Amino acid sequence: MRWHFLAIFGSITVSVVSLPPVTAQIPLLPLLQTPSSPSNDSDNRTVSDWIYLDGRRLFQISATKTNLSERLQNIQRNLNQISQNYFQSSEQEVNVEVRKVNEIPVIQVNGEYLMSVTAEDAKLRQEDQQISANQIADALQEDLQRAKQERQTQYLINQGKIAAGVGLVMVVTSWGVYYWQRRSRKEPAQSVPSISSTAQPITTQLNQQQHRHFQEVKKRLFQLTQAGIWGGGNFLILGLFPYTRPFQVAILSAAQIPIKLAVVVLGTYVATRFSYALIDRFTTTLISSGALLTTDTSERLRLRVSTFSGVTKSIVTGIWIGVGILLALVSLGIDIVPLLAGAGLVGVAVSLASQNLIKDAINGFLIILEDQYALGDVINVGNVGGLVENLNLRMTQLRDSEGRLITIPNSEIKIVANLSSRWSRADLTVPIAYEADVDHALNLIKKVALEMDQDLQWKHQIIETPQVLGIDNFGDRGLIIRVWIKTQPLKQWDVAREYRRRLKVTLDQAGINIPVPQQAIWVNDAQLLNAQMNGKADESIVNSQ
Repeated sequence: MRWHFLAIFGSITVSVVSLPPVTAQIPLLPLLQTPSSPSNDSDNRTVSDWIYLDGRRLFQISATKTNLSERLQNIQRNLNQISQNYFQSSEQEVNVEVRKVNEIPVIQVNGEYLMSVTAEDAKLRQEDQQISANQIADALQEDLQRAKQERQTQYLINQGKIAAGVGLVMVVTSWGVYYWQRRSRKEPAQSVPSISSTAQPITTQLNQQQHRHFQEVKKRLFQLTQAGIWGGGNFLILGLFPYTRPFQVAILSAAQIPIKLAVVVLGTYVATRFSYALIDRFTTTLISSGALLTTDTSERLRLRVSTFSGVTKSIVTGIWIGVGILLALVSLGIDIVPLLAGAGLVGVAVSLASQNLIKDAINGFLIILEDQYALGDVINVGNVGGLVENLNLRMTQLRDSEGRLITIPNSEIKIVANLSSRWSRADLTVPIAYEADVDHALNLIKKVALEMDQDLQWKHQIIETPQVLGIDNFGDRGLIIRVWIKTQPLKQWDVAREYRRRLKVTLDQAGINIPVPQQAIWVNDAQLLNAQMNGKADESIVNSQ
C-alpha cells in the first residue's frame, strides 16, 4: 500500500517536472504572485509588473500605484501592435533602437514608439536609465525574432508532433493508472491477526474500517493523478504554440485561487481519512497485543473501542478542518497572524460566556476516560434511561423503550447507573403459595435454572451458575423466592423472559400454583350481633308508630 502512494506521487512529479524545452522557460511560480510592492499603503508607492509576449515574460516596468495600470496597458498595446506588424512583414531581422528624448531613454522597434524608460524602471533594476534601456532592447530583439521563428510552418509542424506525442503519453499513462486502480481494488484486505476468538470480531471490524479508509485515500489520489495527467498534459500542449500560449497564462491567472482551494480541500480530506485509518490501525495493534484483552473484558472492550474511535475521529476531524481553513486563508494571501490573535481573544471571551460547554467537555472526557459508559450501554440517569446511541465530549443521547431520543448535556450527569457494564444480572422474584411444599418448590426452581444454564442456546448468555438465594420475604401473594442469574451485558431481559416461561410450565406440571394477591377480612362476632339487634329495635319502633 505504501508503494502505491509513492508511485502515485511519483507519477504526479514526473508529469510536472518533465517539461519540453520551449515551455520550460515559462516562469510558473512568479506568475502566481501579485505585483510586488513596498509595505507602504499610500497610492504614491512604487509597484511593478511584467510585460508579456506570447505568454512569456519580457521585462518589468515600474510606476506609482495609481499610474501603473494605465502605463502597463499602453506599453502592452504598443508591443502587440508592433509585434503584429513585424510578424506580417517579410523581414527576418527586427530593429530595436534606444534614443534619448529630453534626456529620457526611449525605445523604438522598427521605427515605432514602444515606451520610455523611467527612473523607476532603472531603480527597479538598480542600474542607470540608459543601461536599463539597453537591457530591455536586447531582450526585445531576441524575443521578437524568436516569436517570429515560432510562427514558421516547419516549427509549427514540429510542435504538432510534440503535441501528438504528449497526447499519446497522456492516453497511455491514464490507461495505466486506471488499470492499476482496478487491480488495487481486487487486492484482498489484510488478514486479521490470529488472537482469541472473543477478540476476533473486534479486530475484524477495525481492519475492515482501516481498509475502507485506505481505499478511500487511494481512490482520491488516483483521481488526483488522472486530473493531473489530463490537466497537465493539455496545459503543456497549450504552451507549445505561440497562438495558444496566452491561454496558458490566462488559465493560470483565472484558476489560481480555485486550484489553491481545491488542493487545500482535497489535502484536508485525504489527511482526515488517512488519520481515520491510522486510528483504526493503532487500536487494532493495541488489541492484538493482548495487553487489554481478557475473556471478561472482550465485549466491554468492543464498546470502548467504538466509543474511543468515534470521539477521537471527531476531534481529529475538527483539527484538520481548522488547519485546512488556515491553509486556505494563507493560500488566498490573507495574513493569519492578526486573525489568530483575534481568535485567541474571542476564544477567551467565548470561554467565559460558555462555561457550561467547557463543563460538558471536561465531564465528557472523564466519562470516556473512566469508562463510566460507552456506546451500546444501557444506562439510567436520574428519571430517564435507555440505550446510549451517541456519545461525544458535549452530550449523551439515549433511546428509551418508547423510542424517544433523550439528549443530556454531560455536565448534568452526576449519578449514572450502567446496566450493561461488563456483565448484567437477571434479578427474579418467584411467589409461591403458603400451603405449597417449600423445599420441593426450591428444588424445582433450581432445577429449571440449571437446565437453562446447560442449554446450548442459552449457555453462552449465562456466564455463571444461577443462584437460588431462598425465601426472600413473606408477601401478600405468598412466599417470595429470589433468583439471580448472571448474564452477558444486555442479555438479562432475554434470559429472564425465557426462565419465567420455563418455570411456569414446570410449576404447572408439579401442581404448584403461583398465587395472586389476596386479603383475609376478620369480623368481631359480638359487634355484629349488637348491630343486628339494634337494627331490629329500630324497626319495631317504626312499626308501632
